Amino acid sequence: MMALATLRERWASFAGGFAVLLLGMTMVSMSALALASAGARVPDRLAGAPVFVTVPMAERGDGNFAPDRPWPPRTVASLRERLAAIPGVAHAVADRTFYAQPVVAGRPVAQERGYAWSAARLAPYRLTAGAAPGDGEVALDRSLGLAPGTPVPVLTVHGPVTYIVSGTVDGPGVYLGDAEAERLSAGVRAIGLVTGPGADTGAVAAAARTVAGTAGVVRTGQERAVLEPRDHERTRWIGAQVLTGMTALSAFTSVLVVGSAFAVGVAQRRREFGLLRAVGATPRQVRRMVYGEALAVGVTATAAGVAAGALLGPVLGDVLVTAGFEPPGFTVRLSPAPLAASFAAGVLVTLAGVGTASRRAARVRPLEALREAEVDDRPLPRVRWVTGAACCALGLVAAAGAARSGGSDPFVMPGLVAAMGVMAGLALLSPAVVPPVTRLVTWPLTRGRGATGMLVRQNALTAVRRTAATATPVLLTVGCAVLITGLVQTTAAGFALARATAVRAGAVIVPDGTPGLTDAAASAAGARSSLFTALYDAGGTPLSAIGATPELLERAGDTRVVSGSLDALRRADQILVAGWLAAGRGLRPGSVLPVTFEDGTSASLTVGGVLGGADADVLLSRDLLRRHDPVVLAAQAYVTGTPAPPGPGARVTGVAAYAAEADAEEDRLVWIATLLLVAVSTVYAGVAIVNTMVMSAAGRARDLTVLRLSGASGRQVLTTVAAESALVVTLGTALGVLVALPALHGVRRAFATAMRADVPLVIPWPLIGTLAAACLFLAACAAVLAARPATRHAAGR
Repeated sequence: MMALATLRERWASFAGGFAVLLLGMTMVSMSALALASAGARVPDRLAGAPVFVTVPMAERGDGNFAPDRPWPPRTVASLRERLAAIPGVAHAVADRTFYAQPVVAGRPVAQERGYAWSAARLAPYRLTAGAAPGDGEVALDRSLGLAPGTPVPVLTVHGPVTYIVSGTVDGPGVYLGDAEAERLSAGVRAIGLVTGPGADTGAVAAAARTVAGTAGVVRTGQERAVLEPRDHERTRWIGAQVLTGMTALSAFTSVLVVGSAFAVGVAQRRREFGLLRAVGATPRQVRRMVYGEALAVGVTATAAGVAAGALLGPVLGDVLVTAGFEPPGFTVRLSPAPLAASFAAGVLVTLAGVGTASRRAARVRPLEALREAEVDDRPLPRVRWVTGAACCALGLVAAAGAARSGGSDPFVMPGLVAAMGVMAGLALLSPAVVPPVTRLVTWPLTRGRGATGMLVRQNALTAVRRTAATATPVLLTVGCAVLITGLVQTTAAGFALARATAVRAGAVIVPDGTPGLTDAAASAAGARSSLFTALYDAGGTPLSAIGATPELLERAGDTRVVSGSLDALRRADQILVAGWLAAGRGLRPGSVLPVTFEDGTSASLTVGGVLGGADADVLLSRDLLRRHDPVVLAAQAYVTGTPAPPGPGARVTGVAAYAAEADAEEDRLVWIATLLLVAVSTVYAGVAIVNTMVMSAAGRARDLTVLRLSGASGRQVLTTVAAESALVVTLGTALGVLVALPALHGVRRAFATAMRADVPLVIPWPLIGTLAAACLFLAACAAVLAARPATRHAAGR
């Protein structure tokens, strides 16, 4: 019987570690494959040109998606002429893009990119019906179902224009004649070289380098992937952050849970290790045995997890595209390097997780084999006391720093450090913290008459480490969920409130099925809109720019003038600069700033004033910006009076609704990423809870049998076990909420100061309640199912 019990305990500890590693390495391998597959790729519409000449691209920091300075118009014409003369080049095509969105059945369709007809050669896309577009004509994707000769309204940056469909092509896009496309597009950043039959691509590329000189960079093969749209690059970057976070969380949590599983297993096998020591086993041999057992489990579980990750990788790719974390066309490709790295990571996670447990097993003395009663009275190790106290102290110091922040200093990171530090400290000190909290929570049970309440209380106080091992994952999961979701929801509400407070307008015109507002859509409603784009300084560094009028800035609430006057925006040769740009470059009213516009032309503009808290580096006349950037769309337009019906692709909304919807897409992505992280941590917490309950049941089978033989019915025993689980989960939930709320309040107060508004604290309590209920359900079910065999065995005696 003793051998059978030992095998049961050993299997319980192995099963818990196996489940955690299987889950963790599945996630790690899927994420690794997705990250390896997430590189830039050559856009389909440019895949037919083997050689491209692009503008020199500046080095950009991580998360910077600013565009590069376009060529001047004269440079474009000169390069095209000389590149077209290279032997083997059939066409040198300037890649011009602009906004063009057909309106079919009264609604703008999803295709919103316009190109010159000559750019169809770069794919190459071919006519499936009709002819190439001429003046007043357009060629469209055949999937739209419009036959040649059909009139179709097309939204352009200036407003709707009715074109006649000249033909249909076998690819997406809106194609206009080259002359009209040049009028609607901004600067050119790439020229594609379409080669003739039998042309030597290497020779063409070498000749192109000679022609381009320092004015351009020649790209061939996979190098052409730098031509992917900036929005796709940004989407890939967001996806990489999400995947990296999930991978790091999976690996980190796997180490903790594997370590916890083997630590509980070692605690329950102390008598076995004592017998080994009594018959002559050295501490080194015991430690080696534990490592060997862990490696056997780890290698098997990691291999299974890596195999599962390889099978589920394509499914993850589809989920990422659907959620908006990867651009359309992204697929997860199988690759041996990520899978090998995931396998190595699994082995390292196993070794890291079992290290502490192996040292604890080696310290078991031979006399442990003679112990009949196993009372969990071992003191907390000194190192754990010191580390836990240090983490709590660090968290409290960070909390004080966040509370003292006046909104001018970063306050989110101190708040996160505060909560995470206290949570980590409580997790380390949980064997010391749980008993007094348990006594406080279960004090009403001592006043009752029933034996169940007393048993629940005493069992929780006697088996301190088992109680702490179950409460800790709940504490971490609930605490992290309250902290992260509360922070995301509170900041979103704060930005919406600040935006609603700042806007001084009666209504707002916003896009409806379009990426932005055309000039006609805003003016039809009696509104004017500011334009957000980029300028480039003399060195080619991008500067964010807003084209506006003094009236527009006043409606938007952006009127904090440090020096000069907003009236500078009424002149085409003057600009306003943000305070940080003025301080960094020594600019003041009267200074001259040379800039290049989006169409490639250059000018020297005079600084007419300095703004504090501006939303861009440079502010200039809206009319001046529109003349030099014919493609930018407005994000919104403000109306002071009663708005008239807007033009196509726009709708009227209230200020409060606009403030809530302004960052809807970004908020959606952030919320999905948050839910993914919470879901991953919850799954691991569930595995840890189930594992702890199963291992505990294996170790306390004798106690449950004695309780059953003492006269308790099987139902009463199982009710007691379930009540113990509910108590432990309640303790973890309460501690998690209590740890996270103070840090959130500190962040909210500092954020309210920064936003100059009374920002509410928003916590998704239904989500938190669902997480706590899920932990409770798993704990109760696992405890009851694991304890049932012991009650049946006792009943059969």
